[in-house]
Order: sequence, then C-alpha cells, then structure tokens
Amino acid sequence: MSVRPIQALAARPGARQQRLIAVAGVTLLLAACATSTAPPAAPAGSASDAAAMLKAVRAAGARDDSVLQVHPLRSPGVAALVTQADAAAAQGDYAAAARLLDRALRFEPRAPDLLQARAEMALAQGDWTLAQQLARQALRRGPRFGALCARGWQTLVEVARAQRDPARAAQAAQRVVACRESDPPPES
Repeated sequence: MSVRPIQALAARPGARQQRLIAVAGVTLLLAACATSTAPPAAPAGSASDAAAMLKAVRAAGARDDSVLQVHPLRSPGVAALVTQADAAAAQGDYAAAARLLDRALRFEPRAPDLLQARAEMALAQGDWTLAQQLARQALRRGPRFGALCARGWQTLVEVARAQRDPARAAQAAQRVVACRESDPPPES
C-alpha cells in the first residue's frame, strides 16, 4: 500500500476517514510484524540446562580440597563487581553477571579467576565459542592443579557436550581428573 492514498484520505474530514486511517495503520503494523524475523532460539535449551551446566562446572572445582588455593589480591572495586556478578548469577541473571564480569576484566584482563567466571556466564548464555575461548585463556594463565583448573576443563566438557562432540568431552573430562590427581611436578 502506498502512502499517497493514505495522504489523500487524510485531506478529507469524517468518521469514515478515521476508520480507514486506523485500518490502514493496523494493516501496516501487521505487515511490519509479519516480515520481521523471529528471535533466535536459545542454544542452551532452557534456564534449567544453563543451571545444570553451571552446577557441573562449580562442582568440579568444589570437590578439590587437596591443593592449596591461592587467591589474588583484588581492588575493592573489582571485588565489589565480582560480588555483584555472583549475586546476579545466583538469581539466574546471567546477562547482568556477564556485564559485571566484563567490567571487572577491564581492570584485571589477565586474572584467570575472572576469565573463568566470565567463561561460565558465556556457557550459561549458550555462547559456546566465547565460553571455550575464555576457559582456555583461564587455563593458560591459571594454575595447572586445583579448583580453578578443574572448573576450566569442566567448562570445556560442557561446551563439547553441548556441541555433541563426545570425543572432545571425554578428553576434557580426563583433564578434569588430572587437575586433582597429584601435586605439580618439581621444577628442574
């Protein structure tokens, strides 16, 4: 429908004109809605899937009590952002948690615990590529043993499962176990 007939109707007064303009407006609105694309389906499947993946990742780190955990000194501002992100994630608001962790990473871009926490939020949001990239960065920069190591590899297990790659999931699962097996070898 072109604009000219609507403009011609608008020049004439009357109730019929108002009805026609209303019908034309509704028609245009419906046409615009019909041509828009549907929102993409959530890759994770559901919020319960995301929660289950996060639970598995965190459980992998929680079971490790054999390795001394070293926590970095943190500025009060970054610590506050991490606390807020944890609260948002606990409420299932993974997008808000991700934004808060992104802000924290601006101040400490190489912090393996922040990278891992952000990887977990990407996992919960179904962004497998980002989750994998961040978990690998955390593993490169973080400890080779202990809870953070186990959480990183478990993130990669969950990504591989989501991508239906059982071979890669099995390899990553072996690395989760290796994070708990023994103390690091002595340096020569």
